[in-house]
Amino acid sequence: MDLGLKDKIIIVTGGAKGIGAAITAVLAQEGAIPVIIGRSGDDNLEQLARIREAGGKGEHVVAELTDPAACKQAVEAVVAQHGRIDGLINNAGINDGIGLETGSYEAFMQSLHRNLVHYYLVAHHALPFLKTSKGAIVNITSKTAETGQGNTSAYAAANGGRNALTREWAVELLPFSIRVNAIVVAESWTPLYENWINTFEDKEAKLASIVERIPLEKRMTHPEEIAQMAVFLLSEKSSHTTGQLIHVDGGYVHLDRSLI
Repeated sequence: MDLGLKDKIIIVTGGAKGIGAAITAVLAQEGAIPVIIGRSGDDNLEQLARIREAGGKGEHVVAELTDPAACKQAVEAVVAQHGRIDGLINNAGINDGIGLETGSYEAFMQSLHRNLVHYYLVAHHALPFLKTSKGAIVNITSKTAETGQGNTSAYAAANGGRNALTREWAVELLPFSIRVNAIVVAESWTPLYENWINTFEDKEAKLASIVERIPLEKRMTHPEEIAQMAVFLLSEKSSHTTGQLIHVDGGYVHLDRSLI
């Protein structure tokens, strides 16, 4: 299916690894020009090399998105290079395990900057250009906002904020025909997920216990499956979809696993 994204300039925060890398790859396959915003130039360039080897196009901007000034500078860099922004996928973040008992004010606030504040700031600075292009916004979020996980208060709060901002922006941006949706991720195998699994003494048993509870096919969601939904939501093929929190999770959050 041609999603009509050829040569569209799409910002993808954290677009060099994991789900973000899958998104930038699928965007490039659709003929779009993903612009990776990430802190590691080496990681950005490695992903761009993969995209270009596959025949696609892409660019990148190095930015530490926990720095509010860097969010503004990154958007300005994209506009200086391309003159427009046709879409935004907020994706960068990490489940950093800042809990209630073991956390602190400082760690909690740092986590919000890692996982939520830059969602707002990048969208804020990109908005004038999205209004011109009538571009769309997709926020990647996590089940932790709905299910809880334990010992990750800040990350859960950040994802609750991502969900709320999705609905709030969808309302605020109606006059500009800017659609805003979110994809809620549950269990998807990424480098960060692998790092978390490796913290357990019996990592194989822990992983097996998680996979066993995923209703559809008892397997993890592939990053590419999340990417396909993200790219669809950016496109005009989803032209009357806004304010939605779409779970791409094999039924993990909503199906009754006692029946599996």
